[in-house]
Order: sequence, then C-alpha cells, then structure tokens
Amino acid sequence: MPEGVVYIDGEFVSPNDAKISVFDHGLLYGDGVFEGIRFYNGRIFKLAEHVDRLFASAEKIGLTVPCSKEEFAQLVLKTTAKSGLHDGYLRPLVTRGSGDLGLDPRKSKKSSIVIICSTINLYGSKHETGLNAIVASVRRTPPSSLNPNIKSLNYLNNILAKSEANVKGADEAIILDQEGYVAEASADNIFAVKGGVVYTPPTVTNLVGITRGTILDISKGTYETRVERFKVDFLLKADEVFITGTGGEVAGVVEIDGQKIGVGVPGPVTKDLQKKYFALVRSTGVPIPSAGNNGH
Repeated sequence: MPEGVVYIDGEFVSPNDAKISVFDHGLLYGDGVFEGIRFYNGRIFKLAEHVDRLFASAEKIGLTVPCSKEEFAQLVLKTTAKSGLHDGYLRPLVTRGSGDLGLDPRKSKKSSIVIICSTINLYGSKHETGLNAIVASVRRTPPSSLNPNIKSLNYLNNILAKSEANVKGADEAIILDQEGYVAEASADNIFAVKGGVVYTPPTVTNLVGITRGTILDISKGTYETRVERFKVDFLLKADEVFITGTGGEVAGVVEIDGQKIGVGVPGPVTKDLQKKYFALVRSTGVPIPSAGNNGH
C-alpha cells in the first residue's frame, strides 16, 4: 500500500481509497493544474511560492480555486501532518471538476481540490553518478499553442519525450523548442556550465521552475550566471550539464546521445550547487505542525 494520505474536497482518505469521478474534466481532458512540492525534516520547502504558482496557472486557464491562497496552504499543511511522514512529496491538484462528456469547461459547475501526500524517488543513486540523456525527436509545444508556464494536467508532450528516453535506455530526455534551441528536460529545467559560468535557458519555452530559481539564487556571489538560449552543440561542449526540479532535485547529466559531457561524471560546480541545495532544503521551510516541530 502506498505511503501517505490523500485529501479530496474536504475528506482525508488512504491512497488506496482515493477516488474521483470518471466525469472529472481533469481526467477526461487534462483540464486542471498541479504542483509538486517537497518536504524535508518536517518542513515544507517554498510552500508559498508553490501555492502562488498554482494559483497563477489556474488563473491562466480561467479556473477558479475554491479557496484562498492562505486556506490552500493550510490544507497542504494539514494533509502533510495527517500523513505522518517527516520527508516526502506533495502533489496538490485543482481540476475543473465533474462535468459531462463535452469538453466545454462550463459543464463543470465546481472545481475540485486533490492533495496527495506520499513519497517520490526519481533518480536514487544517479544523483552521485549522473544521468544519461537523449535529445528527444518530439519538440516542445510552442508558447503560441500552450503557455509553458501553465503547469497543467496535460503532460503528454513531456511524456512522449520521456517514453522515447525509455525506449533508448536513457534516464532523461532533453526537449528542444520549435527553433531547435534547448527548452528543458522531460520534467526539469536544464543548466550548462562552461568556463565556470552557469547557463540556463529563459523561461519562454519552459516552466519557471522553483528549483531553477533556487539554484540561480544559490549561485549568486559564487558563479556568474547567464540566462540565454543555446542549442544542443553548446550542451555537448559544456564542462558540465545538470537538471533541476522539485521531484528530481539537482542531478548531473554525464552523457547526451552517447557523447560524454566533460569528464563523464558530475562536475565540481554541479556537486557544489547540489550540496548547497540539499543543505538549504533540509534546513528551511514551513514547519509541519505534527512532524516533530512546535510550529513556531
């Protein structure tokens, strides 16, 4: 049985008993938004930033969240506390709600809130040894078709890229935009290090990642950072490449399409930023009331 607990529209249930209607437009059409949030040592990392982003995504698709940001944050805290977990992963969702078999969002009269509190382990020991990646043949959905900063329940574009990586025996997929510039990995932002400078693409064709922002903040004062577009050849010639995301945290990429990156192991900048990131997330955040904290 999965660990944790699930909140669904006012009720807390075990993961095995969590159910939604088959007529929910989040299921039928991917009509909804979500976040991925980590908690470490009884503290939720950057809770307010995640709630802000979820509400911004909802606003972009005309979806009303049936509570305030403050109430939503309290629901997340309460769900985490009920899980009994000290370290784990949260997946809050807001769906359009139950409607009919037409895709018209007006058919769903009330949106639904689901908060899953469980655990996640995407890369395991690969954090130390590094990931191998491929450049996906599928391109990132262009911003003119779907704003990449809407963190919606429709992740099929990303899943196709990840599936291609699976078929080719790779850990990750790097997705290019319509012009051939590097956009992101399948569910992570991407960075390159060259000559001690840390590069990452602008968030025109990829999500404004909270982990991405955290790494840029951590880099200040130690490394020069540049937000600019680059193509695959820049990645292949980089000294280091790494990806960032709430689920995947910070992980080095040591091979792309069979070509070794740098010396073929996570480099010193990657390891330094990874170390600083883990120290930060394990020492800061909003305390979970019943996770061994006094809440003050």
